[in-house]
Amino acid sequence: MSLKNHVILITGAGGGLGSTAALSLAKQGAHIILLDKNIAKLEVVYDAIVAAKAPTPIMYPFDLAGANENDYQELVDRIEDKYGALQGLLHSAVEFTAFTPIAQVPTKDWGHGLNVNLNAPFLLSRMLLPVLQKSEHAAIVFTSDSSAREAKAYMGSYGVAKIALEGLAKIMAEELMAANKVRVNVLIPGPVDSPLRKRAYPAEDKAKLPDMATLAAAYVYLFGSASLGVTGQLVDARTFHL
Repeated sequence: MSLKNHVILITGAGGGLGSTAALSLAKQGAHIILLDKNIAKLEVVYDAIVAAKAPTPIMYPFDLAGANENDYQELVDRIEDKYGALQGLLHSAVEFTAFTPIAQVPTKDWGHGLNVNLNAPFLLSRMLLPVLQKSEHAAIVFTSDSSAREAKAYMGSYGVAKIALEGLAKIMAEELMAANKVRVNVLIPGPVDSPLRKRAYPAEDKAKLPDMATLAAAYVYLFGSASLGVTGQLVDARTFHL
């Protein structure tokens, strides 16, 4: 399932899941554009990919929460100028502070959470769509949460954003299905031993959770040829088998 000559942009590439995806896809031959606001974390992922003798990635420091449409357009223009087309877009960036009752969520935190978790994926997908459509086949993958459809208490703007994100993915998949060029799917990672999981559930025994590396096969599937024709689907890593 080689991804040779594929160019894939990953948001939140310095985070746990983003870095796992970046390394997994790079090992399959993909050229990865690493996007994150944390330069130090980007450098760690960059070095890991180079050490794996995979195609040298590109680091693109970018603050999804504070960026405006001009910043997004500059990113799109740079990708198009350098590569001409894009074969993959993975939305892995996430904003989550703590479980909080809606009645206690500050307005600023609410807006910040929606910007990173919902508005940024919308803007980036919409603005990169023409570049993705220049490929014979391309994939957009949104990252959701296993509890999104349950709308559990205290999930705050994170929970609201994940519910909306799944709807956005479904709508986009339906709109793009006829052209059969850009497939749109949602990955449900499930509980894994990630930095986000540690923040959300600090008392949990992480030794009982799967390692983040177990997600590699799902990432390769969603961006590889095996998923051609698969769109509008929720892919749950807990039950995923090739």
